[in-house]
Amino acid sequence: MASIVYAMESLLVSRENSVVTVTINQPKKKNAVNPPMWDGLAEIFRRIASNANDRVVVVTGAGNDFCSGADLSGRGEAASSAGGVARPNHLVAMRRVNAACIALQHLPQPTIAKVRGVAVGAGCNLALGCDLVVASQSARFSEIFARRGLSLDFGGSWLLPRRVGMHRAKELAFFAEIVSASDAAEMGLVNRVLPDHELDEFVDQWARKLAAGPPIALAQTKRLLNNALNVTLEQALDDEAAAQTVNFSTADTAEAMRAFIEKRDPKFTGR
Repeated sequence: MASIVYAMESLLVSRENSVVTVTINQPKKKNAVNPPMWDGLAEIFRRIASNANDRVVVVTGAGNDFCSGADLSGRGEAASSAGGVARPNHLVAMRRVNAACIALQHLPQPTIAKVRGVAVGAGCNLALGCDLVVASQSARFSEIFARRGLSLDFGGSWLLPRRVGMHRAKELAFFAEIVSASDAAEMGLVNRVLPDHELDEFVDQWARKLAAGPPIALAQTKRLLNNALNVTLEQALDDEAAAQTVNFSTADTAEAMRAFIEKRDPKFTGR
């Protein structure tokens, strides 16, 4: 049975068998994220990153939706002050969004986005920022920013070209259309699309399988792949050699070798 390890009204975190589930809990607002929630997400991701017992992270939304992006209620209104009109400091607000995005990207553990319903705007990029995206057939994705008079955020300008290529990224960003789960799979935005009633079980299976894997090796593989488009082949080879040198010094690699010889499944401890 899952245990709650962190909770606030709008964000829930539970842990079960080294799998951490982060749930955005604003179902009445389609899990829109307000500024304190961005701070909360950044804090949660940082805590998980430094916890060796947490091996996999699942990000999802409560109810029937993943995340409708930033909660923009009140953003279009200016607050009155004695000296006239005081505009909200949008740059400071975006720093809070950015901190959550960076904390997600810095997680060494594999991350899975479990998507039902809408994943739009920053919510779309929250999903795409995870290593794996599993969607129900009801899921809908959109870089909806242009419809709101906005440009991409939560890393969308960095994530989209890496996921689908530059021309498709521009199409998604310029037209801001709603993309079905099946179309998202065809574009390469998601890894799997499943009937809604199969989504939870499938993600649980993937999460358990990853949690049983070698944490140090998986973290290094994740880092190598995340850096792949930023380095030369020679740099990538050097990084791979360094990573393998670390792996061969761990108890997990020794355990994997023994398990192979003994024809059994290895038991990884993260050491």
